Amino acid sequence: MAGSSLLILIDDIATVLDDVALMTKTATKKTAGVLGDDLALNAQQVTGVKPARELPVVWAVAKGSMINKAILVPAALAISFFMPWLVTPLLMLGGAFLCFEGFEKLAHKFLHREEDEKRKGELHEALKNPQVDLRAVEKDKIKGAIRTDFILSAEIIAITLGTVTTQTIGMQFLVLAVVAVLITVGVYGLVAGIVKLDDGGLYLSQTDSPMLQKIGAGILWLAPYLMKTLSVLGTLAMFLVGGGILTHGFTPVYDAIHHFAEGFNGVVALLLPTVADGLFGVLAGAVLVAVITPLVKWWQQRSA
Repeated sequence: MAGSSLLILIDDIATVLDDVALMTKTATKKTAGVLGDDLALNAQQVTGVKPARELPVVWAVAKGSMINKAILVPAALAISFFMPWLVTPLLMLGGAFLCFEGFEKLAHKFLHREEDEKRKGELHEALKNPQVDLRAVEKDKIKGAIRTDFILSAEIIAITLGTVTTQTIGMQFLVLAVVAVLITVGVYGLVAGIVKLDDGGLYLSQTDSPMLQKIGAGILWLAPYLMKTLSVLGTLAMFLVGGGILTHGFTPVYDAIHHFAEGFNGVVALLLPTVADGLFGVLAGAVLVAVITPLVKWWQQRSA
């Protein structure tokens, strides 16, 4: 009996873990847009930091990220248990924020390019000044990265919660906890690798092996393009994921998209809903930026 009970318990645990793994995989797919942006943003946060301090800064932000998720996961569970009706509005709000943030990034990139270049130049010049307190600069970067992480983590937790609302509270906790840990380890592990990629390339380029020198030179050439690619893909995924959340929330729009896609066959029929979600995300982001940006400026002027 004891042996049978143990086998049953092991089987139950394996089933639970299998369910957790399946739902975690589903949740991670749905949070891909936030993850891409999270990765690019956090890698950019260490720009201007001395090479010897890059990994300590990433580690400090990673610890802050875990604290963020330690706050967000119980909060999400409390909402799911006491106010389950609030999950869908929060999910829609997260999708709208993704679209807003994505379009704001595009607008800022094309409308404020000179301002960004000037800011980067001022930062590099300031770091050359021996009177500048580098620890203060570093602390500001860490605080800024943790604030950004809190917003992105909230989006990830909200999207994940939306995939497990029909499960028991215990299963919800397991999935949220697994996603929180995997995302933190995965994102900041990749960030650490990306920010030290150029150092690895430089090391290889200075070795005696001609092959390793070529590999090192290739890595040095690739590193800046990798950052740009991550940023572009992250922004694109934000529109796809955010738009997808919004279209699922607006039933007439969702039905219209899929009814239109039924008129096509093969790959086109599969891609059309995704493209339509992305376009809807861009449109929603444009409307939100057009409405919110003037209101923010008005509020800032009023508060000044």
